[in-house]
Amino acid sequence: MSRILRVRLIVGAALVLALSLVVAACGGGGGGGQGGGGGEAVSGEITIEGSSTVQPISQAAAELFREQNPEARIQVGGAGTSDGFEAFCQGDTQISDASRPIDVAEEVPVCEENGVDFIEIPVAFDGISVVVNSQNDFATDVSGEQLKTMWEPAAEGEITQWSQVNPEWPDEEFSLYGPGTESGTYEFFNEAIVGNEEEVSRQSDVEMSEDDNVLVQGVAGDQNALGYFGYSYYENNRQDLKALALDGVKPSAETIRSGDYGLSRPLFIYVSTQALENNDAVQPFVDFYLSEQNLNRLVEAARYVTLPSSLSDESRAQYEDRTTGTIFTEEGEPKGGDLEGALQQSQ
Repeated sequence: MSRILRVRLIVGAALVLALSLVVAACGGGGGGGQGGGGGEAVSGEITIEGSSTVQPISQAAAELFREQNPEARIQVGGAGTSDGFEAFCQGDTQISDASRPIDVAEEVPVCEENGVDFIEIPVAFDGISVVVNSQNDFATDVSGEQLKTMWEPAAEGEITQWSQVNPEWPDEEFSLYGPGTESGTYEFFNEAIVGNEEEVSRQSDVEMSEDDNVLVQGVAGDQNALGYFGYSYYENNRQDLKALALDGVKPSAETIRSGDYGLSRPLFIYVSTQALENNDAVQPFVDFYLSEQNLNRLVEAARYVTLPSSLSDESRAQYEDRTTGTIFTEEGEPKGGDLEGALQQSQ
């Protein structure tokens, strides 16, 4: 069996085990209403596409929902946030997973042109984890500037050894693993770390994939590797990976939720209001996904970081009130300064 298949099976087994615990905690079966209790079983088809980072949460929701509604068919893809929005704004999917806000200048107009109204719903926090192989015995901390030195486009073919980044590190070549260009993780990392106007990083000498499991496998199999991806993929593979502290702060549930970790970010689902009205399966599924009984358990099962209760209440209200549109500016910042305040202002 190939190493990548073993990694995928390990991740899948961990999620199945976590889901079984969620089912037990939720009390088992029931219909598809709020919290999954009561009512007739739901049937129908739902297509979810987008972020591979958010995919484990939506996959957990889909698996649990199908436990209670066997006739519901829910496909959860992980092609990347940008590809997800492209399909969503064309009306081809009912729900879009996203690891960044929808682009006000480029993606919102496409949704408008195609008559797709949407509700933007934060569901969890993530901290993009910068990782090395577990056998790496010299790197424990990295600064934002050092990451920029490694990942900026000018580094291609020029910055190739650990010692060029930190003189205390060895004169050995490193290997880089990162998300593909359609990934919201790629875009967020480049904006936060590389900081150039094009928001691109070195590419020609980087192993890139939209599948985070491929990146996990790459770093796990290469003692001189460094990569980055969502916190869940690090948490599920701690035996093979070591997360680096960023500017002195390691990713953890506490530092990600507080924002002390420099690559913390919210994760979203976007729900089509037309799908809520026209697809009988969508509302029961989203009710189930966002319910007070389920959301935190789903996020924890997928190994991400739950929202503070006040923020999850505002997020849930955004959905229940059917508040459409985005709370973010063209610069990708929440209107009014913070996520919770922006949600309150929009309702």
